[in-house]
Amino acid sequence: MAVTDARSETRPRAQKDGPRWVTVLGSTGSVGTNTLDVIERYPNDYRVDALTAQSNVDKLIEQALRLKPRFVAIGDEKLHDKLKDGLAGSGISIGAGRSAVIEAAARPSDWVMSSIVGAAGLEPTLAAVRRGAMIGLANKETLVCAGALMMRELSQHGAVMLPVDSEHSAIFQVFDFDKIEAIEKIILTASGGPFRTKSVAEMKAATPAQAVAHPNWSMGAKISVDSATMMNKGLELIEAHHLFRMPETQIDILVHPQSVIHSMVAYSDGSVLAQLGTPDMRTPIAYALGWPKRIAAPSARLDFAKVAQLTFEAPDPVRFPALRIAREALQAGGTAPAILNAANEIAVAAFLAGRIGFMDIAALSESVLAALPQSDLGSIDDVIAADAEARRLAESKIATFRHN
Repeated sequence: MAVTDARSETRPRAQKDGPRWVTVLGSTGSVGTNTLDVIERYPNDYRVDALTAQSNVDKLIEQALRLKPRFVAIGDEKLHDKLKDGLAGSGISIGAGRSAVIEAAARPSDWVMSSIVGAAGLEPTLAAVRRGAMIGLANKETLVCAGALMMRELSQHGAVMLPVDSEHSAIFQVFDFDKIEAIEKIILTASGGPFRTKSVAEMKAATPAQAVAHPNWSMGAKISVDSATMMNKGLELIEAHHLFRMPETQIDILVHPQSVIHSMVAYSDGSVLAQLGTPDMRTPIAYALGWPKRIAAPSARLDFAKVAQLTFEAPDPVRFPALRIAREALQAGGTAPAILNAANEIAVAAFLAGRIGFMDIAALSESVLAALPQSDLGSIDDVIAADAEARRLAESKIATFRHN
């Protein structure tokens, strides 16, 4: 089964003969590089049609020369000439700027990895949806900012969306789409991040280096900070609401420090189904890349004797207010989640630059969410407008916060 209109597609799309052509949006990031790692292990089964990056042009050139895609796009237009020179004589077509990234998504590949970080991934993902592509979704902001709109587009264009976040992939693998009425709740697990046992005072004094030092996962700076504030789990809650059509009240969050159980689904008969594995993004990537088949991933295998014990705890709402704020944004609906996401992106960037303190990230995001009126989402333009307004307001509010 696949998520198309969020839950109802139960017939696997037939695999065409020959290799599956793949586009990787955000190929130089953590998910993108892991995707290419899996692809390169199956040279007869996958070919790369297009690669994109925002600014890491050197890594993009290296990937392109190694994988020989048909098209490569760099988001930063100022890097066009460097990309052109680096790929001179390769026969690879190139583009630069936002429109070129969208063009890469719109090309006729079979499968698209959407792994651009943040709201910047929204329009390229939509372009892939509108051509009916099969999409591996690692960009949670697509559904956070425009969930209802995106799910309608998926249904209208017959696209298939396969979750790649480890939590949503886990739920997808144990979610009975044919018996949704028997599901009591879904349970998103969270590692708790690097500050799970720290005091509020210690968290106020946290440095960017401490915040990005995730205890289990290897991720980019922005996602690592979101994990430290647990805003990532709040955004994942919003994403899960749209993917699985579950009310906010039927989505729980549970801290599980070992990151072995990636999420669970509880059923009305008392059964709880869980998906387990080592904390390696190549597992959910391989699941989505090979779907509806399973392909081997190079992830370390789970050794239960070595793990020895699995522990759980409720998240602390005082030290991690982002969870409450995200629930409030989902309850408000309309543009509220897009506003929250944009404000959080600005706040995280400000923290990484040393302009605000760690605990200011959630406070700044909540301040912007409270200050801007929420409206209904009629189109993607409404999302883009809300995103821009929230970013402007968040930037203007940074000066009122002091690094502690």
